Amino acid sequence: MIAEKSNTVQFIIERIAASAGKVGHLSDTLLSQAMLQLESKGFPTNKTEDYKYCNLDAILKKEFKNPEQQFSGAPDLKPYFLDDTVTLVVLNGRYSPELSDKVILKGLNITSFDQLKGAEAAQVGSLAEVTSDAFIALNTAFCSGGFKLEIAPNEELQIPLHILYVTTSESEAIVNGRNLIVMGENSSASIIEHYVLAGKGKTFSNYVSEKLVSKNARLNCSTIQEEGVRGYTVNTNQVQLENDAHYDNTTITLSGALVRNNHNVVLNGTHCQAHLNGLFTSANTQLVDNHTLMDHRMPHCESNEIYKGIISDKSTGVFNGKIFVRKDAQKTNAYQSSKNILLSDDATINTKPQLEIYADDVKCSHGTSTGRIDQEALFYLKARGIGDESARKLLLASFAQEIINRIEVESLKEKVMLALGQDL
Repeated sequence: MIAEKSNTVQFIIERIAASAGKVGHLSDTLLSQAMLQLESKGFPTNKTEDYKYCNLDAILKKEFKNPEQQFSGAPDLKPYFLDDTVTLVVLNGRYSPELSDKVILKGLNITSFDQLKGAEAAQVGSLAEVTSDAFIALNTAFCSGGFKLEIAPNEELQIPLHILYVTTSESEAIVNGRNLIVMGENSSASIIEHYVLAGKGKTFSNYVSEKLVSKNARLNCSTIQEEGVRGYTVNTNQVQLENDAHYDNTTITLSGALVRNNHNVVLNGTHCQAHLNGLFTSANTQLVDNHTLMDHRMPHCESNEIYKGIISDKSTGVFNGKIFVRKDAQKTNAYQSSKNILLSDDATINTKPQLEIYADDVKCSHGTSTGRIDQEALFYLKARGIGDESARKLLLASFAQEIINRIEVESLKEKVMLALGQDL
């Protein structure tokens, strides 16, 4: 089994390296650690507990036998832009100032990884450890167009940032996009990370975002995933909060043949808060796998998670959420909920809420529920003259609305509601 996994890794490494040449702008030590991790551990299979329902080793073997790494130029991006935001375009894993909005925001600084020096360069990889996950290691070894986005201390961005990740592969391709977001002390920002697939080829997109939210800073994020039937994605967020920091993230998964979201939050200071919200719809044979970790390390902190899924046809949804409360994290409040609706007999949902608590003065709870559309509510609506299909969509929209309402940017909220109205 180990040799089989190593063969998959070696094949992927050779194909990326052959097309990209020398890659990566990170330290030689970090690159060596990443390669060692890949070659020794390989990609996860369904025998790996955290990837039990998401056998990525098998998927890479089956779907990416010939990743030629051929990309076309940028398509018309205007349909993807959002009103009342500043859009930063990342094309095929590389930040593109030419395609991005030419708006200068006070307190915002964007630097590509190859321009970082000294302590700033050392920040990359300091949160997302290469030994913790094979796809963090893969990204660390092969990200070549990453960038650092920093909000200066005491600054509040007046306009939301819209980071648009566009992939234009014309063949099978593997893209490793990465960023580092640093919120200075007492700063505030809203950031949208939006992923679309605009090419004709299948793409395995492996994204890593490291987010450092400093003392008394506030970061509100929205993640929108719509990479279609040819998109295979692993998206890892590694977040660290310092004293009195506040972090909110709402992840909306609209499409993707396979979507794996790893969202890890370390509450590393006192009196900080983290809120994770998720909504996904899945159809056909799609797989959407949400894994979260709330790591409470300090006292007087709060975390909340609410994830909802609407699963139809022969698709599969997964939610695995872990709340980890360390010994020193007294006075912790942590809540987790997973709610799902199955729309067909062949649809599947696997949920695994977890609590691991080593402190004795905490309030922690979790819950999960799975069912079908409420037939009494459906009958009630139909009895008042609403057609069967309209009544069904109304109930599903109501189920999703709790998550949609957590999106701060109105233009994005409208886009999501429109897209869901077409999908439900």
